[in-house]
Amino acid sequence: MLIEKNKVLVSPSIIAGDLSTIGNDVKSFDSSVIDLLHMDVMDGNYVPNLTYGPGFIKDLKKHTDIPLDIHLMIEKPENSLEQYIDLDPWCLVIHYESTRFQARSLNLIKGYGIRSGLAINPGTPVENIFDLLPYCGLVLIMSVDPGFYGQSFMAGSVKRIEKLKKFIDDNKFDDIRIQVDGGITADNIKSVVDAGADIIVAGSSAFKNGDVTSNVRNLKKSAAG
Repeated sequence: MLIEKNKVLVSPSIIAGDLSTIGNDVKSFDSSVIDLLHMDVMDGNYVPNLTYGPGFIKDLKKHTDIPLDIHLMIEKPENSLEQYIDLDPWCLVIHYESTRFQARSLNLIKGYGIRSGLAINPGTPVENIFDLLPYCGLVLIMSVDPGFYGQSFMAGSVKRIEKLKKFIDDNKFDDIRIQVDGGITADNIKSVVDAGADIIVAGSSAFKNGDVTSNVRNLKKSAAG
């Protein structure tokens, strides 16, 4: 899957849906509109909540051809990376704060031809990850605190996206994409994209009223202005 320059991708976060029926639900998603499926893996340790693991994702993958966007909100992801690499996702994202071995983990992911992602929490200065960008194919800016579904977008995230985008452009990291996750709606998506985001994770704004394809289509229209 290629990302064209200036094309915004939307990745619905399945945690906002009904996990008991999501296998059937994803069959109705239009892959010409929905670019990725965001998988929030939470371990009840790095974040307080607990979601699902590689077994669940493996089963879900049988029901859709939409590429997977796996976001590991887990402590010491280096201990279980291979289980997620085996799922052959489009990208695999670890948290900067969750490990002391960021570069090693990112290189491992990258070595399998998977886009390596590094997420940072709202309380982590963007500058902290600048030295790790050579190992990244994606940076995920959390615009809410991780692990708590349904939070409102933190407006200060826009300046963080702009700062990261400027550093990426100034240093010609042309292959790095910026993803943003948390509280994205039709009202704020344009400001996030204008700041430099390429990939938008959408939770309740994608799953409201149950018509995910239509909601994602509308989000993309809002992003385009």
